[in-house]
Amino acid sequence: MTPAPFCVEATRGDHRESLHGVEVAVVDAEGRLVASSGDPDLVTFWRSAAKPFQAMPLVADGGADRFHLGADALALACGSHSSEPMHVALALRMLEAIGCRESDLACGPHTPLSPAVHEAALRAGTTLTPAWSNCSGKHAGMLALARHHGWETAGYERAGHPAQARILDEVCRWTGLGSSGIVQAVDGCTTVCFGLPLRSMALAYARFGASREPAAVRIRDAMQAHPELVGGTGRLCSDLIRESRGAIIAKVGAEGVYCAAVPARGLGIALKVADGEMRSAQVALLGVLAELDRAEFGPTIVALARYAEPVLRNTRREPTGVLRAAGALRVHAPAGGRAVPPGESHGLS
Repeated sequence: MTPAPFCVEATRGDHRESLHGVEVAVVDAEGRLVASSGDPDLVTFWRSAAKPFQAMPLVADGGADRFHLGADALALACGSHSSEPMHVALALRMLEAIGCRESDLACGPHTPLSPAVHEAALRAGTTLTPAWSNCSGKHAGMLALARHHGWETAGYERAGHPAQARILDEVCRWTGLGSSGIVQAVDGCTTVCFGLPLRSMALAYARFGASREPAAVRIRDAMQAHPELVGGTGRLCSDLIRESRGAIIAKVGAEGVYCAAVPARGLGIALKVADGEMRSAQVALLGVLAELDRAEFGPTIVALARYAEPVLRNTRREPTGVLRAAGALRVHAPAGGRAVPPGESHGLS
C-alpha cells in the first residue's frame, strides 16, 4: 500500500481539520535525490533561506577580514533576526565598521518577528528603523561587500548592481544552476531574491554542510557558534542549531520555505509548504528529520516538541488540537556515504 504523501495537519480534538501540503527535496552533496515529497523540482523563491550564500562573497572576497567582521557579524548576515537589542546593536556596529550609516540600509523597518519584542516596542512607543528589519544583518553585509570592492553603495540591493551580480554568481555556483535557470525578483526587504527548484536549494545546503572551502567553513562555524543571531529567542532556527550542537544548520525563508544542512550526513533539505503557512514550515522540517532518521534525530525532536507538535488553543488558552507532520516521504536512495564538498568533483574552486 502506498503511504500517504508527507504533509502537515491541524487537528481539532481527534479530527483532522485542515491539511497543508509540503513539497520536499532531500539531496546529498553529489546531487542524488535521497528522499522527496510532492514535486522536488518545484520552482519557488528561496527567500531568506538563501542568506548563507548571499553572505559567502563577503568572506570569500576578503571583505569580512578587511572590516574585522567577526563570527557574530557573519551569523547575523545569515540570519533573519528577531529585532532583539543584541541584533539591532550588532547591525549598527557592522555599519559603523564599514563606514556606513543606518540611512544607507535599503531595507525598510520590519515588524519584529518576535511577538514579545513587538509587544515591548509597542508599549514603549519605539519608532522602528531599518536596523530593526530582520534582514538588517544581510543588508549590512551587502554594503560591506560593495565598500570592499569600491562599488557605489547606492542601489547595492538592486539587480544589476555589481554586488548583486557577485552574489548571483555565488548562488549559481552552489546550486549548480546557470543564471538563466534562476528567476530574479524583489524580496520583501527590497533586495534581489531567487526562484529555483527545491532540489537545487537542497543541493546547495548539502554542499555547504560538507564543504572545506574556507569561506563556507567560516560561515558554517559562525552559525553554529552564534545560533541566537541566526534567529533569536524562541525561534526554531536558533534552537535547532543549539539543541543539535551544530549537527543541523537550519535557515527559514518566507512563505513556508525552510532549508537545512546535515553536515555529518552530507545532506541538504529544502521544503516549501504549498500554501505558505509559516507555522507549518517548522513542523514540516522536524517531520522530515524524523522521517530521515528517527533514531539519530529523535532526541533533538523530542527536546523541540513545542515546534514539532505545537498545541493549538482557543481564546481562553485551552488546548483544542495540535499541528503535526503526517504521511511519509518517498525514499529514492540510501542516505549516507562520504559527502563530496564543493570544489572536489563539481568544478568549483
